[in-house]
Amino acid sequence: QVQLVESGGGLVQAGGSLRLSCVASGSIFSINDMGWYRQAPGKQRELVASITKGGSTNYADSVKGRFTLSRDNAKNTVYLQMNSPKPEDTAVYYCAADARRYYGGSYVRYWGQGTQVTVSS
Repeated sequence: QVQLVESGGGLVQAGGSLRLSCVASGSIFSINDMGWYRQAPGKQRELVASITKGGSTNYADSVKGRFTLSRDNAKNTVYLQMNSPKPEDTAVYYCAADARRYYGGSYVRYWGQGTQVTVSS
């Protein structure tokens, strides 16, 4: 199995900064895309940012210029640096990784358990 463990969530003031981390572990042969999604109360889960194995990134328009996504392939870890967060960034943040467990296997999307981020005004 593959497990994703997130850390770094919590309460932050608007205009501050917060860094989320996510480590993938378990029976992993390789990981393709990794990223973060979020879900606010009463809303659908949405993509925040994603990163390919080669380091190409994709950001939601709402976070461009404020959030930075990076990854350490050797550690199977992805980081989300959240600068100048806004109250509307308040949500549960979920880590996601497309991983395969053996050579020739299919990539499967795995999810973390979620970490709460609350931005106070």
